[in-house]
Amino acid sequence: MASGPGLPDSLVLEIFLHLPHKAVLSAGFTCRQWFAVSRDEFLWKELFYNYYCIPRTVPRHPAAVSWYREFKRLYDCIPCVEVQTLKEHHDQVLHLAFSHRGHRFSSCSKDCTVKLWDTERSDGTISLVHSTSMREFNWGYTQFSQFNADDTLLLVSGVYLGPHQSSSGEIAVIILENYTLLSRVRNKPYDVFGCWLNETHLISGNLHWIGNMTSCSVLWLNKAFQDIESENLNVVKRLFKIQNINASTIRTVMVAHCRRHDSPDLLLDYEAQAQRTQQHQPLFFDLGNTDSEEEEDEDEEDEERGEKRVSAHLPPFKPSGIQHVIHGRQSIAARERELETKVARMMGSRRTKAPDPNLVSPSAPGEGEDKTYLLFTTGSLTYSPHQIGIKRIMPDQMTTCGPVLGEERGTEEFFDSLDHVIDIHGHIIGMGLSPDHSGAEDKHGYIWDRHYNICLARLKHDDVVNSVAFSPADQELLLSASDDSTIKVWHSPRMVRLAEAPQHPPRAHKLLSSLLGRRSGNLNGKP
Repeated sequence: MASGPGLPDSLVLEIFLHLPHKAVLSAGFTCRQWFAVSRDEFLWKELFYNYYCIPRTVPRHPAAVSWYREFKRLYDCIPCVEVQTLKEHHDQVLHLAFSHRGHRFSSCSKDCTVKLWDTERSDGTISLVHSTSMREFNWGYTQFSQFNADDTLLLVSGVYLGPHQSSSGEIAVIILENYTLLSRVRNKPYDVFGCWLNETHLISGNLHWIGNMTSCSVLWLNKAFQDIESENLNVVKRLFKIQNINASTIRTVMVAHCRRHDSPDLLLDYEAQAQRTQQHQPLFFDLGNTDSEEEEDEDEEDEERGEKRVSAHLPPFKPSGIQHVIHGRQSIAARERELETKVARMMGSRRTKAPDPNLVSPSAPGEGEDKTYLLFTTGSLTYSPHQIGIKRIMPDQMTTCGPVLGEERGTEEFFDSLDHVIDIHGHIIGMGLSPDHSGAEDKHGYIWDRHYNICLARLKHDDVVNSVAFSPADQELLLSASDDSTIKVWHSPRMVRLAEAPQHPPRAHKLLSSLLGRRSGNLNGKP
């Protein structure tokens, strides 16, 4: 190599601006000067906007520490590589749910079983731990499951095939220590699904018809441990009684716990997370045939510079940020329905308190106390839900003790009012809290980035994708379930590469460190 001075940094940068990102990374290992230029912030800003086709008006995510690392997060740390296909279900797989620790997940299927899976095997694969069939309880199929807060109980929701109750469902609670059935609660309609309010209490629904097209939904708080003490203690309590019109009913009930210290950002601390799962493993892009690794002391330098990282909390609930999937509009049917709508509205205006338009948003900043909200889909104009209802659950309502059956409600408060209503210009067919992912009828699951409004990955199946779930313990692990009766396991390119690559021997590591100038800390030297 020539001993004279090399190209000026400005000229090297201009050349790099015309190269794809993989070529830039490969060229960066040529010499110290090129390595320094290949990490230039202006360069990676241009590569970022060009590669993801993002408008220049969209700023960098506020929690990102650099354009280079933001590119690496979206490109290399998104779970989009299929590593395993689970085929133990014999019919459509409808729902997946991780435990809060991430060490297990459950799956529900049209084969009427709920299965439990282990994600902590030493070889990195996922294995079946337990399977429970609900057919002996006259269920048609299982459709939803959820772990309680301490991962000791599993809520399983399904369709009940009782006589003349085609719209009825049931909720079962399973003890995970010995896989025994703890209790069962009726749930109507079945697509209320049900959910945990806390470690020991769950929410179910019941439907009561007032007229041909008008009904009310009653949401109940149920104690999971409905044992012999039920004779002397309340094990069920009515939470809310909410009016429905036009044959619409409350569906897809969820609970959002809004804590003061939750971070509003997505998890960006992928490198710190990797240190917990892959100790002393280097982080680097997939450079094809190159044998070089990215500098592995990058995290230590960040600590020396005092850079702060984002905590691994999920985003708090915000009404404007609810993920929803919209179906096309449908027309309102005939005069009879219109007439009953008017009657129901008149009745509602007299007996139901409307949401207060001046009410402060549930997620408004400055409110110090932790709050719990009930979220559900509903409607007022058509049968299909086109609204998201929000109702705060007060601390004294989180127990089955106290007044029951409306004893605390006055004569002028026949129905409970909602705290907030979000109108959607279309019919809602799904709803979930972040992180952002979705399934679709085009035989793909999708991973989205809310901040940049881009699709990061498409997860292919052979049929409709019904459920997608991120691991709460490892954001580079994702599951997808489909009507093709399979569950697919997806890892990020980085995790796949680390699992397949052999460890570098000490001498190779020393040479690599010398090449990158880590000993001297000077990245601006000559070739």
